[in-house]
Amino acid sequence: MDSVTSPMETGVMVCGHGSRDVDAVREFQAMAAALGGRLPQYAVESGFLEFARPVIRDGLEALKRRGVRRILAVPGMLFAAGHVKNDVPSELNEFAHENPQIELRFGRDLAIDPRMLRAAAERVDAAERRAGPSVPRAQTLLMVVGRGTNDPDANSNVSKVARMLWEGMRFGWAEAAYSGVTTPLVDAALSRAARLGFRRIIVFPYFLFTGVLVKRIYDWTDQAARANPDIEFVKADYLNDHPLVLDTFVDRVREALDGNGNMNCQMCKYREQVVGFEKDRGTPQAGHHHHVRGIGTDADHHHHGHGHHHRGHEHHDHDHVHDDHHHKHERG
Repeated sequence: MDSVTSPMETGVMVCGHGSRDVDAVREFQAMAAALGGRLPQYAVESGFLEFARPVIRDGLEALKRRGVRRILAVPGMLFAAGHVKNDVPSELNEFAHENPQIELRFGRDLAIDPRMLRAAAERVDAAERRAGPSVPRAQTLLMVVGRGTNDPDANSNVSKVARMLWEGMRFGWAEAAYSGVTTPLVDAALSRAARLGFRRIIVFPYFLFTGVLVKRIYDWTDQAARANPDIEFVKADYLNDHPLVLDTFVDRVREALDGNGNMNCQMCKYREQVVGFEKDRGTPQAGHHHHVRGIGTDADHHHHGHGHHHRGHEHHDHDHVHDDHHHKHERG
């Protein structure tokens, strides 16, 4: 801690994705409150990119009113895809440009972390224990379901989680699937998995919170169970506020404070010419959530639809944020 800015003059901003789903918003806010309890020395606020309120700017302004001189912003998200690489920094940069008297640092995503893997294993293990010991792990297939993005680096993290849980927990097989944007989608993946001859399939949404997508994953699992009555389908809980998840969030705040949080940019399609995504290298950074920022949840708009996929143009030219993970991105 430096001598200029004391802990009580430092704020933590938890940046969430946001959801139409009221339950998802409630769970995120509960997690942010729990994180505040873990960090009593800091002012803690939270906000969302889309749909729900408060929006990220509201949280930043609240910290400003509380007199903070430094803000440690952390993404309340699992992996660094469009929202972490592009949309959240765009929101932070705007605030930083208008408030140069406040130091603003952006931390990294939760990422592949041993604590996150242990939390995931505990969720899977709890689901297996609820289902009973009748089927050994050698005859069980684990399906890890990620959100799905247009960033192959983030998508590959879901595959890595699946592989590490597969080997670490000694399941007979594991598959990675996605709730949208990329393939395989959950329904297609379950249809294929049902033909592999396993007696039990555990479906684990690798998500922080519930929401439209998690509920859809569980619905797809129920449909697969009806279509394959000879196979036992087990629905594992998502991560939510597991203590090890909170531990990882606290560490991300500490990294932002110390300046040693390095985002993995080695395979970022906006820095490197990743196979199949060469045209995306050097795409300018801009936000993509203006049309849905703060418009409300399903509790406010019962018939509101969200019929498109966000295709983030992520890179790392954080001009105003004190970005601890890389030098400025070269313009194409």
